[in-house]
Amino acid sequence: MKDIKTKIAKKLAGSIEQLSWTEIMDNLEYPPEPHMGDLALPCFKLSRVMRKSPMAIADSLVDSLDIDVVERCESKSGYLNIFINREYLVNNVLKTIVEKKEETGKSNEYAGKTVCLDYSAPNIAKPFHIGHLRSTVIGHAIRRLHEFRGYKCVGINHLGDWGTQFGKLIVAYKKWSSKKAVEEKGTEELVRIYVKFHEEAEKDPSLNDLARQWFARLENKDEDAMELWKWFKKISLIDIEKTYKVLDITFDSYAGESFYYDKTQPVVERLKERNLLIESDGAMIVNLEEYNMPPCLIVKSDGASLYASRDIAAAIYRKETYDFDKCIYVTATAQDLHFRQWFKVVELMGYEWAKNLIHVGFGMVSMGGAKLATREGNIVYLDDLFSEASKRVLDIINEKNPDMEDKEQKAQDIGVGAVVFSDLSNNRIKDIDFSWEEALNFDGSTGPYVQYTYARACSVLRKSELSEKDINMKDIKPEHMTNDDEFTLLKTLSLFNEKIDQALRDLEPSCISRYLIDVCMDFNKFYNAHSILGAEDNKKFRILLTAAVKYVLANGLFIIGLKRTERV
Repeated sequence: MKDIKTKIAKKLAGSIEQLSWTEIMDNLEYPPEPHMGDLALPCFKLSRVMRKSPMAIADSLVDSLDIDVVERCESKSGYLNIFINREYLVNNVLKTIVEKKEETGKSNEYAGKTVCLDYSAPNIAKPFHIGHLRSTVIGHAIRRLHEFRGYKCVGINHLGDWGTQFGKLIVAYKKWSSKKAVEEKGTEELVRIYVKFHEEAEKDPSLNDLARQWFARLENKDEDAMELWKWFKKISLIDIEKTYKVLDITFDSYAGESFYYDKTQPVVERLKERNLLIESDGAMIVNLEEYNMPPCLIVKSDGASLYASRDIAAAIYRKETYDFDKCIYVTATAQDLHFRQWFKVVELMGYEWAKNLIHVGFGMVSMGGAKLATREGNIVYLDDLFSEASKRVLDIINEKNPDMEDKEQKAQDIGVGAVVFSDLSNNRIKDIDFSWEEALNFDGSTGPYVQYTYARACSVLRKSELSEKDINMKDIKPEHMTNDDEFTLLKTLSLFNEKIDQALRDLEPSCISRYLIDVCMDFNKFYNAHSILGAEDNKKFRILLTAAVKYVLANGLFIIGLKRTERV
């Protein structure tokens, strides 16, 4: 549809001299009802620049679109309603999808450009929970959107593997655990003693002093502290990698906070050179009052680095290492101020690439209205959620198709897909109050619905017994499209590239999730109302239309990180 809109806008520009074709294209809308056209140009804004009524403008444009993509136009209440040429859709849109197959939706528009994506970033010694899921799946979908437009992507997992919490963990381990317990129970044991530390510290505040002492020893590379820290990290990464394997997610770098804690001194020196550092109660800050922000704390009073100084050091390292064209950080909107502060500091340091640092925020996850907190035990672990989702799907499979091959793996793919889709179907800015019922809902506009529709399209193609070389356009004529259901489906398929562009522009994966639901609804309506394999004159056309659905759904599912299941 993007190409169709471009042709229409360029043609209209000859009749609307006051606007460029790109401005006209931006004003084109999709009408809410089919009888109102496939595209519409509202003429109300044009009224100011053309000094005519909207109705008069629409009337004057009715005969201006004598091009192959347009069947007819009509003027209605100040709108120019445009009806797309169905022959053009068959000869161009269907042809393009069928010929590109697995490459559908991909382009090299940004080939040669590099984007760094910092996402997921769980804390070491804490298991994955539903609060980590958002950054992980949103970030990975944004990565794949960039890949579809030709970017070289560097996925970075900036692990939370440094800080006072490791002093607490060392104290807790020495007081209430053992090597055997940690090796047997892994992260579960580390969480248990971390929670216990906070319970005990409420009664004995001196434990916090002891924890700070152990973290100071860690920063000074004390052998005992370093050995325990490395062990905790190793144990945690084993469990973390299991979750990434289920989600089919990999990273190019696991350089976390610990990688940068000793790289902050050059940051401090540059800030001093540019007279940006100010002492405040023994700490070093950058005053941002001029920019309507609180001061950015760079060095603590005891000389230790902070999140901001480590983040600045990381950004400089990434620019020097990857020479990124943009660097994206996927974290909760609650951290927006933190990112605005240190982005501004990078700019003040004289780095022109500061404008290419982008924070992609997302809403918080709560449970029963309460904030998630490991130290308070108010948490739902991702492994438990995935396990329960897979179990529920397996129960359905055992009831309806007990002889299905590889049913345990398919149950996991569909169950995990339900959880991921439930998250990505929401606008990322939206806060989520987690409930088991909603996360494990398999009915309606859900991940399983999309996965099942994909499997249905694959089934039709298998039963057609056509090989890949048979799926082509040589025998297809425009008149083979005989009804509105086929036209509506093809028109929806034509939107795929445009939806990718929109999702990439807004860094909003839900654009793709919601679009996939539209494709599935239109395909299932077509499938239920019309015979495909039993068709007479247009059987080949309907099979190719089904193949186009398969390719679009396949790549859409890939972008948002859901597994494709060809048989269910």
